[in-house]
Amino acid sequence: MKFSKRIQEVKTSLTLEITALANELKAKGEDVIGFGAGEPDFDTPDNVKQAAIRAIEANDTRYTPVAGTNTLKDAIIHKFQQDNALDYQRNQIVVSCGAKHSFFNLAQVLWDKGDEVLVPAPYWLSYPEMILLAGGSPVIVPTTEQTGFKVTPEQIEDAVTPHTRAIIINSPSNPTGSAYSRKELEKIAECALKHNLLVISDEIYEKIVFDGFEQVTIASLSQEMRKNCVVINGMSKCYAMTGWRIGYLAASPEIAQQVTKLQSQSTSNPTSISQAASIEALTGPQDYVTQMVEEFTRRRNLLMGLLAEINGVSCYKPAGSFYTFPDFSSYYGKSFQGETFKGSVDFARFLLKEAKVALVPGIAFGADNNVRLSFATDQETIRKGVGRIVKAVKSLH
Repeated sequence: MKFSKRIQEVKTSLTLEITALANELKAKGEDVIGFGAGEPDFDTPDNVKQAAIRAIEANDTRYTPVAGTNTLKDAIIHKFQQDNALDYQRNQIVVSCGAKHSFFNLAQVLWDKGDEVLVPAPYWLSYPEMILLAGGSPVIVPTTEQTGFKVTPEQIEDAVTPHTRAIIINSPSNPTGSAYSRKELEKIAECALKHNLLVISDEIYEKIVFDGFEQVTIASLSQEMRKNCVVINGMSKCYAMTGWRIGYLAASPEIAQQVTKLQSQSTSNPTSISQAASIEALTGPQDYVTQMVEEFTRRRNLLMGLLAEINGVSCYKPAGSFYTFPDFSSYYGKSFQGETFKGSVDFARFLLKEAKVALVPGIAFGADNNVRLSFATDQETIRKGVGRIVKAVKSLH
């Protein structure tokens, strides 16, 4: 069987590989602790579920407009006005089957062979692959824990070429939990406008922030920046609606029109029932989100404290999301039963096989020194899992 060149260039997801190994062990009856979850472990709010049930009972189960119902678009527009001080019209909003689908659609309509997109690393692992699938070239711009895992204007200046079309800003970030302040975004915006770069602002974790952090969208900094920005968001993380598959983007009417055209020839509209549920999530009571973030804060603090007790490990304190991204590279080069770890993949496999702890290798996010631990799990599990990690690394030599 001959496969397309583009699909052969796409890497297999390391998160899925680790998940498959963990599931294999679980199927054998092993007690595996998972830190790989990319979704909240909370239930979807009851009022949201009831809205979906009402939609089914009302036979709201047919096709909707490709880019989403006007009612949901209006709810999204109101959310942007209320939360982000942004004004959009219906023809600037496109609702898709998750934020990932929104980014995929965007890549397909924007970039061709030779077009470069700046991707600060560590990055969400699907960004480079979706850029490649569109024919573009991801240009990786490395950041470090010392700079808060955030790209600087100087780095952007150094990376820009005549072929650079866009830059991705993911704030708060998966996998690091870093988030950009207003002043940092102002400097990035100035640089992006200078070079006529489209800013893709992925804000899927926007409501999951800690310690009073002020979440700012770069699109809100000026009218010019809003025109040169695509904001991507969705229902998955902040409303515990990962399986409902609703994401959306806000962009110029021209971009939104092209994305809608592409979607009309692929998935058509996102699920009508999920759209009805999303309207309730956006317009209904928000206290659920506050309670979830309060619990995530407690878990973050617990996990950070436990990681700090492991010799040779450093970890940036997340400002948002529900991930930590500790540096375990001091254990690379060490051995267990004759096997020497060369990087994060070897280290993750060791922890899974010997400690029965599943986490994600940092190389999947462009940072091989690190591993990603999600704290979308209860505090008892966090204590137990880190305890196993401590015991496992003590066995290395």
